[in-house]
Amino acid sequence: MLVMNNKANILIIEDDPVITEFLQTGLKYEGYKVSVSNSGKDGLDMLRQDTFNLVILDIMLPDIDGFDVCRRIRNRGLNIPILMLTVKKEVSDRVKGLDSGADDYLTKPFSFDELLARIRALLRRIGKIRENKKIQAGSILLNTETREVRREGQLIDLTPTEFSLLELFMRYPRRVFTRETLLNRVLGYEYDGGTNIIDVHVNHLRNKLDDTSHRLIRTIYGVGYAFYTEE
Repeated sequence: MLVMNNKANILIIEDDPVITEFLQTGLKYEGYKVSVSNSGKDGLDMLRQDTFNLVILDIMLPDIDGFDVCRRIRNRGLNIPILMLTVKKEVSDRVKGLDSGADDYLTKPFSFDELLARIRALLRRIGKIRENKKIQAGSILLNTETREVRREGQLIDLTPTEFSLLELFMRYPRRVFTRETLLNRVLGYEYDGGTNIIDVHVNHLRNKLDDTSHRLIRTIYGVGYAFYTEE
């Protein structure tokens, strides 16, 4: 399970309330401290008043654009990791963001799992977290580095979505996840394929884990799913 030396303090500078809620809820769920600003000016003010370990910065802000905010942060001599978010997909925009001082760049829409992976990578660079690459739950062993899953030593072939679901379940045994939460966490906040797609992926995952009795991945009727380790 993920281990943090100290809970990382993350500042989100984003003006879209849907994305802000998505990020804030998910990151707090992961154990991070989260502060939010909906403008570049306020975000810069917050960076003067508090110490943060990472900034998630949108480019399209209502006052100062994210490129300028990023440059101002660097001009202050702050080496805090900056992850930029944008709907712009052109290579020139990614280059501009990185040239402004950003450490990484994520294009909307994105999956929450990918966001977490980017955050963990950035925090590892400054020694903020250390992560166990192997998660054990009964006879199931999941390796996040090789992306392999084995049960009783036998390799199980999972799709990327099935792997992400199982990793989330195994990190938080007995925690009940709603279908909407799983949808957002695994497929991204803008996915509009319907919540029943989660049921399809869970059923496939159960079959591959030989969980025909649903003892591992249990349906919490009217809510969602929870993962239980073998007893």
